[in-house]
Formats: sequence, C-alpha cells, structure tokens
Amino acid sequence: MYRRSFIGCGLLLPLVARAAFAAQSATEGYGLSLYGDLKYGPNFTHFDYVNPNAPKGGSMKFSAIGTYDTLNPFIIKGVPAGGIGEIFETLMSQSEDEPESGYGLVAESGEIATDRLSVLYTLRKEARFHDGTPITPADVVWTFNTLRTSGQPLYRSYYADVAEAVVEGARGVRFKFKTANNRELPVIVGQVPVLSQKYYASHDFTKTTLKPPLGSGPYAVEAVQPGQSITYKRVADYWGADLPVNKGRFNVDTIRYDYYRDPTVALEAFKAGDYEVRQENSAKAWATGYDCPALRQGLIKKIVIPNQLPSPMQGFGYNLRRPIFHDPRVREALAYAFDFQWSNKNLFYGLYTRTRSYFDNSELAATGIPHGEERKILEPFRGKIPAEVLTKEYNPPTYTSTFTLRDGLMKAVGLLKEAGWGFKNGALANDKTGQPFAFEILLNDPQMERIVLPFTDNLKRIGVTATVRLVDTAQYQQRMNTFDFDMTVALFAQSLSPGNEQRDIFGSRAADRPGSENILGIKDPVIDQLIEELITTPSRASLVAHVHALDRVLQWGYYLIPQYHLGAFWVAYWDKFRRPAISPKYGFDLDTWWVDQAAAHTLAVKKKAGATK
Repeated sequence: MYRRSFIGCGLLLPLVARAAFAAQSATEGYGLSLYGDLKYGPNFTHFDYVNPNAPKGGSMKFSAIGTYDTLNPFIIKGVPAGGIGEIFETLMSQSEDEPESGYGLVAESGEIATDRLSVLYTLRKEARFHDGTPITPADVVWTFNTLRTSGQPLYRSYYADVAEAVVEGARGVRFKFKTANNRELPVIVGQVPVLSQKYYASHDFTKTTLKPPLGSGPYAVEAVQPGQSITYKRVADYWGADLPVNKGRFNVDTIRYDYYRDPTVALEAFKAGDYEVRQENSAKAWATGYDCPALRQGLIKKIVIPNQLPSPMQGFGYNLRRPIFHDPRVREALAYAFDFQWSNKNLFYGLYTRTRSYFDNSELAATGIPHGEERKILEPFRGKIPAEVLTKEYNPPTYTSTFTLRDGLMKAVGLLKEAGWGFKNGALANDKTGQPFAFEILLNDPQMERIVLPFTDNLKRIGVTATVRLVDTAQYQQRMNTFDFDMTVALFAQSLSPGNEQRDIFGSRAADRPGSENILGIKDPVIDQLIEELITTPSRASLVAHVHALDRVLQWGYYLIPQYHLGAFWVAYWDKFRRPAISPKYGFDLDTWWVDQAAAHTLAVKKKAGATK
C-alpha cells in the first residue's frame, strides 16, 4: 500500500502500511488502523513528529536531475515535474510514525459497511480547490473513474477489486467492492487524489501539459521554466491548514526545484549555495564530495536520519521478456560476477549493506528456513517452486578469503554450461544456435557507471559481453514504459504492509501492460496466487508470514542481482533550516521543517561576503 498523497506521481512514492477503519464508537471513521489501535485519539491536534508552533515563511530549494515536460503526473506520457504532488489532496492522510494508520483530510470520516462490501466517505464542508470552488462527491467519483480508465496502469491493478464509486447524499461517496476479503480496499480508495471535474471538462486529462493544473493542496504552481526549474508558492488561504494532519507542516512559503543534467554538477551547485537541501544516494559523494569551506565553517550540515522502513530492493534487473534470460540457471550464474565486497570497500567506503531480501531492514524480510504458517503457505506449491525455497535460506554470492571471485566465476561457468552455453573462440555462445551471449545494460544516471563497469569486466572474464548504454531521463522513461531494455538497475520500494500494489509490481497481468511496475516481466502463477492470498490476510502475523513466503519465491527466482542498501536517510542542508526534535519512524518529512529567519539572515550575509568560497 502506498504512503502519502497518491499513486503515480513518481516523486511521492515513499510507501505506507495498509490500513482499515478501526472501531471508534461515537467517533468511528476519523482515523484508520488495520490490526491495532490508532496512536492518535479523536481529539488529537497534531502528529508527534511536528512542531505545531513552527513559524511560516522563507524558501526551500531542491535539485532534480534530467528534465521534465509535464505537470500532469497521472498519465503514462511525459516526465512529471518535481514536487507536483504537493498541489493535490487526497481523501485521507497517513501518519508516518505508525505502520498501519491514516487520518481524515478531504474526507472528515469514513464508515465501512457491516458486510465489508463498501465504504462511505463523507467530505469536509470546507474542502476547496484553489479557485474557491468546493470539492464535491461528483469530483471524487469522476477522478476515480478517470484514473482507472485513462491514468497510469497502476491504478487499474491497484483498484481492480473496486466495483464502482457512487455519489451518496450531499457530501458522501460510496466505494463498492467486488469482494469483502480484500482488507485494504476501504483505505486505499482514500488515497485517490481529488481532481476538479469542472476544470477537466475544458482540459484534456490524457495530454501532457505545462499549464499549471487546478489543485487543492497546500501549494500551487507559481512559475514554470520548462526543463529548467519549477516554483511552488504556499497557498495563503489553504483550506486544510489547521487540520490535525497538517498542523506544523508546509511551513516554507516557496519551494523550488532546479534541474541539472549531471549529478556531479548538481552537487557542486549545492556546495555553491545554488540550492539548499539535498538527499544523498551516493556513498562516494557522502564520504568525500561535500568537503568545502561552507561545510568546514558549519554553514552546511550533514545528518544521518535512521528509519524503520523496508529498504528498497535495488539490483541489476533482468528483462525476462528476452529469451537470453529465460533460464534461471543463467540468471543465477550472472550474479556471481557482481563482487559486492570489492565494491563496498573500493567504491562505497564500507557504508552499505548487501541486499538479500525485497523487504530488508524490516520484519518482512524472509530469513532462515520457512516454518510455521509460512511453511504451510508454501507447501501446496511444492514442485512448482525451486526446492531451495523450502530447504535453504537465500543469500547472494559473498566473497571472503575462503570463497573468492575466481571461485564464483568458475561456478558461474558451470551453471552456464548446464544451461546450454559454451565457449567458442574465447566467447560464450549458445550450443545450439551459436548465438553469442551479449546484452545491454540501460542506465540514466552517470554515477552508476562506476558501479556497473566492474560488473561488466567480471562478466567478460566468463565470456559474456555486456555493454553499457547511458541515455537521458526522457528516453530512459520511455524505454522503461515499453520494456525496451535487456538489463537495468531496478529499484522496488515496498511498504510496511504490502498488498494490492504487488499485482502491478510482480503480477503476470501487469507484465505485458506498458508502463506497469512489473518491469522485470515476471509471469509466475505461484507468485500471482501468493499475492492474492497476501491481500486477504486476516492478521498482522499472517501478513508477515505471507510476505515471507512471497519474498522467498522472488529471491530463489533470481529475477535480479541484489546490490546494496542503507537503513537511513543521508541529508545535507544549508544551516538556515530547523526540524522537529522527533523524526518519524517510517518517513522523511521535509514538510515539517521550517526556516530560522535569523539563521537565514546570517547565512545570506556570509554568502555575500564570500565566506563560503
């Protein structure tokens, strides 16, 4: 289940736990919780991880890499602008310090039918679009139907079990379900962004656009410089400013994203003060790239913010639509060419941990040998899944003093021979067709080349030719949407309580749907069945067992070569910002930061005097 705002905006996809309405006697429906009590009571005034008295004002500048060509984040066409999700609102808003909860935003309440075949949301009277027109149930219904028919493919699979949405009464929207067993449905429909039906009557929803769309959120688009920057301004009379879910948030007056073609140039621009907040994802940059006068003088701060979110699975992802990768022995063999230990020491300064699970850094990661309910889930699939799923713990190749890269490459050659590949004139070729073993690795981030090239060098040692193709963001996105690649560096972020979104990430139906999240092209009836069982789990313990089972089947399918992860956020910022004393466990909410005007003034004076040069 997705966290914050809505699906499909690209930039707003940190993830959330799934949830359903808790029984709350007279105040039933003000909040959501699937398996336990809500942390916040019906009269809560703000989340614990905010400063409710945070001052408003000032600006915050970010960077983005590549370009953008649309302000419509809901369709498959185009590359959406950074931050565009801040202008839209959803029915409900998630708390980032609970694994399975959310609270009312556009909707003031929700009520699940006793047969669990529908949920009724009641909208707030004060909810407004930026032009002053009220948000109506008709807007919600129109938005939901439009997203499913014309929006990104994910909406169709995510809401596949919703039969229809209908207006009920003056302020009600009822979502009717095809089944009572999909426990997420009452809440995930609350993640729908609400768009104006009237506005889109004269604006084509299916087209890309650089005209600022009508929103209802805390920010509105102020200035657009296509492909260069985009600026948002806080809405002075934002209707939801004083809601408990928003108190202490959205504190800066303006937010700007400046675009850079190259990450190295972007880092230099940050050190020069051209923008002010940067979340780092490069170990080399974090370890060595920030050394400058401003850092040494304390004008730039570097902080590590631990989190308890499942770490994204990042790895060399195979496109299973390519015949060369059909045999799992081939996929297993190529994994021996990635020497994480060498990379971590020589490229990453020892800062990363090797990834082995699709849900690392959480209780959802499958470890050891399956037992209890987890084993009961897997037993019916015996003979349809690799035997190792039931008998061994999966771990990617690890090179130590006792098992070297040479040993691993020799094992890889053995697996390739078993799969029908042999050496001809010093290169690997198919025994039957004579086809050479060659493929392309598609990238859009120049920083990844230094990680990929040692991998291709090791592949060369076993006769495999892997070339690297670096393309710009727009071309990369188009090729990924149409699955036009052999291998890429894939990234799969997961929530604390996975559910319906797994259909689009790993489900067979999504494999042939352009623009889906199933970029690997996985088509496995066992995985499909495990996903459906996961969606209907009756308890948290059962959900964890089902995720473990799914994780094991994915691990032993060798669908990608796991790389590395970090259970924290690396953040650098110019010292004019302050943040709450408490950080949420399950997110990184820059919306809770604010500008210290005195610090901003001091910083400006020092910059003008050239103290940072």
